Amino acid sequence: MTGFVSFVGSGPGDPELLTLKAANRLQNAGAVLFDDLSAGPILEHANPEADLVGVGKRAGRPSPKQNHVSKLLVEYAQTGAKVVRLKSGDSGLFGRLEEELVALKEAGIAYEIIPGVPSAIAAAAAVGIPLTRRLTARRVQFVTGHDVTGKLPTDLNMAALADAEATTVVFMGKRTFPLLVKALHAHGLPLTTPAIMAQSVSTPEQSIERATIGELADSLADEIGGSPALILYGPLAEFGDD
Repeated sequence: MTGFVSFVGSGPGDPELLTLKAANRLQNAGAVLFDDLSAGPILEHANPEADLVGVGKRAGRPSPKQNHVSKLLVEYAQTGAKVVRLKSGDSGLFGRLEEELVALKEAGIAYEIIPGVPSAIAAAAAVGIPLTRRLTARRVQFVTGHDVTGKLPTDLNMAALADAEATTVVFMGKRTFPLLVKALHAHGLPLTTPAIMAQSVSTPEQSIERATIGELADSLADEIGGSPALILYGPLAEFGDD
């Protein structure tokens, strides 16, 4: 007997941003494997009889290995259960979704992917800005700030990331942002480029900091803190700033 897996994007943390389909799958799940950022009030929508299993990964903290998470997912599904794999934001954005899909395909387990509100979109909404603008910000690019070792990836397209007319969103980049800014500046991006750091978006702990990329790099060189954050830079980062 084989179950079914629903990959559910939980959004940035506010349970009111769950989609109706996401809430339905949680309410009918026999097991929920959830990331750290999908815990708390999001799990109040889960079936009270479901097994709740934390499998989150956080930088600098002990975390389950990806192959262990994939193995758990397969084992729960093989019991015939309806399984929800709950990921923060949208599952397809820097969520290691592909590795878990491969494990399910190899085991012959059916699945679906339910999109969630990406944290980058929620951050822009929280700040009150658009991500695009006719003529001067016609491109949006998402990039991860660290590789599997926790360091700044060495194969980033710096010419693209230094495009002053693009909106760039850096995921998981607080620790490596000072080094990234050094490389961006070397590729011609001014240190005065406006930036926003949005932490714990859509939760009661939300904080928004406006700065330039140079100022933000300096502050993060001294203290990064433990809150999850997105860094957004480009022409629209100064929109609405009084």
